[in-house]
Amino acid sequence: MAPHPDPREYPSRPWVGVGAIVLRGGQVLLIKRAKPPEAGRWSLPGGTLELGETSAEAAIREVAEETGIKAEAVGILTAVDRVDRDQAGKVRYHYLLVDVVARYLSGDPVAADDAADAQWFDLDKLDDMAIWDETKRVIREAAEKHGHDP
Repeated sequence: MAPHPDPREYPSRPWVGVGAIVLRGGQVLLIKRAKPPEAGRWSLPGGTLELGETSAEAAIREVAEETGIKAEAVGILTAVDRVDRDQAGKVRYHYLLVDVVARYLSGDPVAADDAADAQWFDLDKLDDMAIWDETKRVIREAAEKHGHDP
């Protein structure tokens, strides 16, 4: 059987990814995903770790690549498992996502790279948005632990 063209889809091993929780004045920076999984839905800026990169470095790199925002890592908040299966029950995507809290430094969000859109959203509007429940949970946890401007 030939390998799947996207190594992240139907992987032979889990992928390590990062999500950056960038908070600023009661808002969180989100991107609209341009690629699966969750294409078209709002999410944290993030992506996969590159060889030799720390999770904090990867998170800050992904924020810059996807939004143009300059930020600095405050620390790791948590790790979340994301396992998506197809209708036959086969693992389609498998990620270990390391969520990093980041401090906003400068810039206005402009979507680029894997992001179809990038915007600041009020923390109190999260319940009204179509966002993965785990993403909402980690955003709230970051705001509770680090405040609205970490």
